[in-house]
Amino acid sequence: MNVTEMQETRIFNAAQILPQRLTWEEYLRFGEENTLAEWIDGRVIMLFSGSTRHQEIVGFLQTVVGLFSETHDLGRVFIAPYAMKLNPQRRGREPDVLFVSREREHLIERTFLNGAADLVVEIVSPESVERDSVQKFVEYETAGVREYWLIDYTNQTATFYQLNNEGHYQAAQVTDGIFRSTVLPGFFIRESWFWQERLSTLDALHELNIL
Repeated sequence: MNVTEMQETRIFNAAQILPQRLTWEEYLRFGEENTLAEWIDGRVIMLFSGSTRHQEIVGFLQTVVGLFSETHDLGRVFIAPYAMKLNPQRRGREPDVLFVSREREHLIERTFLNGAADLVVEIVSPESVERDSVQKFVEYETAGVREYWLIDYTNQTATFYQLNNEGHYQAAQVTDGIFRSTVLPGFFIRESWFWQERLSTLDALHELNIL
C-alpha cells in the first residue's frame, strides 16, 4: 500500500456511519459513555479520537479561554464530547471547544447545548479538512455561531471567522500574528502559541494578565 492509499484508508476509517437512524433522544443516550459521535438528521457518525497534538491544543484552549472567561465572568467553556444541537438544521455537532456567553447560559442542558454556541473552535486534522472547512463552516454560519476558529496544526495555519452584519463569515483581521476576539472582549490569540513544540499555558495566561 502506497502513501496515498494509506492516507485514503485513514480518512475513510476516521468516521463511520451507523446503519440505523436514531432520534435525538436516542443519540444522547447512545453517547452517554463519552462516545465521540455526531448526529446528522438521524444518522450517527462515529468519530475517532485526535492525535496527541490535537489533544494538547484542545487542553491549551480549554485552560486559557476557560480561565479568561471565569476571571471576567464572561461565560462557560466546554470540550468534546459535548453535543451542540443546531435545531433548524437537525444537526448535533461536537466541536473540539465551544464557549457559551453568560447571557445565553439558559441554552445549557444537562447533556448538551440546545442551540448555537457563541464561539466554536475546531482543530483541523487531515481527516477533518472537508468536514471542518466546508460542512461545519456552512452549518455554524447558518446557525449564528458568532466566531469560528479553525486551527490547522499540520499546516500551521489558523483562521478566525466572525459573522458580519449580513450574517456571513468573513476572515477576521490578524495583525502581527495576533487575533483579537469580539466574543471574548479583551481576549487575544497569538498564532505562534500553537506552533511551539511545547504549548506554554502559563506564558499565554501571563500575556493575558490572568496570572
